[in-house]
Amino acid sequence: MFSRRVPPELTANRLAREIAGMRAAGREIIDLTQSNPTRAAFDYPSDLLAKLADARALAYDPLPFGLEEARAAVARDYGRSGIDIDPSRIALTSSTSEAYSLLFKLLADAGDAVLVPRPSYPLFEHLAGLDLVEIRQYDLEYHGVWTIDPAALKRHLTDRTRAILIVSPNNPTGSIMTADELDAVCAICRARDIALIADEVFIDYLLTPAHAQAWARVAARDDVLGFSLGGLSKSVGLPQAKLGWIAITGPEAVRNTAVDRLELICDTYLSVSTPVQIAASDLLERGRVVRAQIQDRIRTNYSWLQSASRGTACTTLNADGGWSAVLQVPSIESEEDLVVGLLRNDGILVHPGYFFDFPRPAFLVVSLLTPAPAFVEGVTRILRHFDCSTAIRHD
Repeated sequence: MFSRRVPPELTANRLAREIAGMRAAGREIIDLTQSNPTRAAFDYPSDLLAKLADARALAYDPLPFGLEEARAAVARDYGRSGIDIDPSRIALTSSTSEAYSLLFKLLADAGDAVLVPRPSYPLFEHLAGLDLVEIRQYDLEYHGVWTIDPAALKRHLTDRTRAILIVSPNNPTGSIMTADELDAVCAICRARDIALIADEVFIDYLLTPAHAQAWARVAARDDVLGFSLGGLSKSVGLPQAKLGWIAITGPEAVRNTAVDRLELICDTYLSVSTPVQIAASDLLERGRVVRAQIQDRIRTNYSWLQSASRGTACTTLNADGGWSAVLQVPSIESEEDLVVGLLRNDGILVHPGYFFDFPRPAFLVVSLLTPAPAFVEGVTRILRHFDCSTAIRHD
């Protein structure tokens, strides 16, 4: 009766069952997986969402790519990064997830393929499956820093590859696309007439100012058909506002064709609410106070994590940006047993590396959004766990 686009097995995994059991029992959990900034003790202006009640929202006048004033606000926001983009080449969406779905519809037929990075956020396979698109993974390699090997990426291409997806900064590795890497990926795209999708939702969150100098942006190029994704969820810490966007760049002819076709798709759904579009300019401007708080916290937590893990059995992998950090830990048991044990015995909730398709054990992913006292306590327990475990194993 049901489509194969939805997995037939929908039962909770072992970690989710353990979390539910502990919460039902009233046990305290230090959550180092927090990805919702509205629950991470940031100070939001009390009237930040006031513009959502603007009386203009009582009139419904839908446009496929969204209201011109909202698109102009997004274009101005790109200007903060020195990128000049015409508002006519910005399409508003209700979320980044919806943006992916729209682009899969634009670029791929059933059975076509999109290349996505590994490790990365465990969402792409599900989104692609809903549009009958195949996911093929290319590896990010870690040698003190995360890199893309263009030759390895090429090996995953087929005649049915329609797009290469990059996430910069990546979630969870925190790696950014360098100019040399972007040049190499764009050369592959040009040679094969492949589109480039750039998820840049963590654009505002670099872990040191110096990383901004190394960062290469797809939205600043015009040699390949590119789609850059962003949204209020990350840029101003408002996931509930439900506004994302796609910036369309590339050679004029193919770019204009993409704009026309994407406009038809967007006109079919008209999913973005009028109130949030009217409020977009105000939210992007006033939300900078939340963004500054997030930036300060992730930098503070990441710096402390690097210092605290130095000289221990755990290694903090180098990252450039984003809201997550990766700990490489001793492989003394399966990652599933490890995270369940940390939760059950130490009261610490972390993500295992296999959630993000790390190719081998053992990695833990922690959220840098966590308020500093809880972050310090939680990480301290993790480091203590491994110092004790490795000492026992050594003895």
